[in-house]
This record gives sequence, structure tokens and C-alpha cells, in this order.
Amino acid sequence: MATDRIILGIDPGTTIMGYGLIHQKSSVIEMISLGVVKLSQYHDQAIKLKKIFERTLWLIDEFKPDEAALESPFYGKNVQSMLKLGRAQGVAMAAALFRELPIFEYSPKKIKQSITGNGNASKQQVAAMLMSLLSLRTAPRYLDATDGLAVAVCHYFQKFKGMGEEGYSGWKGFISENPDRIT
Repeated sequence: MATDRIILGIDPGTTIMGYGLIHQKSSVIEMISLGVVKLSQYHDQAIKLKKIFERTLWLIDEFKPDEAALESPFYGKNVQSMLKLGRAQGVAMAAALFRELPIFEYSPKKIKQSITGNGNASKQQVAAMLMSLLSLRTAPRYLDATDGLAVAVCHYFQKFKGMGEEGYSGWKGFISENPDRIT
């Protein structure tokens, strides 16, 4: 398993899709980019899915990630919303598979647990921890962007831990190994 890799994280959505990219060199990660794809101006669901596919392909072609990690849809009471999210995730997965990128999936609870140590953390808590972890100076405008970044960082924690090296099980493990990076 390579320890120099780029990870693309995606928080699928049909109104806003968040994404984040990190670069891992050994046990150090740094943010490459994060942002959102705004889809609210499109009213046709098929066009939204097309835009998600195109933007995901663009991200892959632009940044050349080694792996893609996606947030899985959560089970809610609104079946229509869950179907739309599932379609958005499926289209992003299809784009990654089209570029022969390995894909990984994490539940929202797993992502929050990995980043903050609390599976019920708020989006704001996740964003604050990512800002500290990655030494970001300004908060992103959209929490969907930090959600996408959180998926990439969660994947790093999960995969790096499984490499037989001194991996981290989450934020707590990272802090204990890197006290100098906490302000």
C-alpha cells in the first residue's frame, strides 16, 4: 500500500455536492483542495446527475487521486430524499469507476466518529476539528465542502491504520501522536 497518495472525498448531494482532496505523505496529510458543486439552479434531476458525473470526472482528471471515498446516504424518514442521495452517490461512484479509481464508502456516523471522536458531532464540530487537524486558516463558506474533506480524512484514518504502521483510529490517536500540531 502506497504511503504517498491523493484521496478524493465526496459528500454527495443533489442540491450541493461537497468535495475535498488530501495528499498523504507517510503519516502526514495536507489539504489540496475543497469546494462544492452547486446544483440548485438545475430543476431536472437527470441534469443534476449529469453535472455530478461531469464534475467528479473533472476532479479526478485535474487532481489525479489514487482513491475515492464517499459518504453513504443515511437512512431517514423521507424516502424520496434518500433515493435522490443514493442516485447522486451512485453517479459519483460511476465516475470514479469509469476512471478505474478504487472507491470506498463510509457512513456519516463513522466519518464524524473518525474526525471528532463523536459519531453524533455537528457539521460545525467536524469543520472545526478539520481546521485544526489540517492547519486551515479560514473556514470554508459551505459546510458541505468540509463534509467532503472529512470523508477523505476519515478514509485516511481507516486505511492508514490498516497498513500495519502507526496508524490512527481517529482524532484522539492523531493528537496523542502529534501534540505539537495542536494549537
